[in-house]
Amino acid sequence: MAKAKRKSAKAKTKRKAVKAKARPRKARAAGAKTKAKPEKQARKAKPQVPAEMLKRLKDVLISEKERIMGDFMTLRNTHLRSSQRESTGDLSGYSLHMADIGTDTFDREFALLVASSEQDVLYGIDQALRRMEERSYGICESCGGHIKLTRLKAVPWARQCLRCKEAEESAGGEES
Repeated sequence: MAKAKRKSAKAKTKRKAVKAKARPRKARAAGAKTKAKPEKQARKAKPQVPAEMLKRLKDVLISEKERIMGDFMTLRNTHLRSSQRESTGDLSGYSLHMADIGTDTFDREFALLVASSEQDVLYGIDQALRRMEERSYGICESCGGHIKLTRLKAVPWARQCLRCKEAEESAGGEES
């Protein structure tokens, strides 16, 4: 019986030691500074995009929007409005070969996939134009910091700075 009590006392001592190691240090809790995560720092910076660059980026966004809208019209007229028989040019009443039907179906699905991804870009462009009007263009939506001009030149509809975007992608997130 005495051995059992000694073993349970040793087990309790070990558990206390493990719990003590898991607790945060009191020095840290007493006010030691730690870096806050970008999401927690909800600071609002003023945009640093020069007026001339802003106009150029706006022109790029508008021309890209027009290009995408033209692509939508082409896709709609060639793949999405016509039936499979009309799109292949076969006006006879005979059925097509199975491989031809498969190819046509693949082409239609691919066109829908392209339209879907282009729709996402179009939404991003519209949001970027809205942010320009609100004078919040060039500010990261995650951390509130500035988006570098090199990033805005590469992706004018970017909503996040490179650091926040990389963190989002490594966490398994999505978008611009």
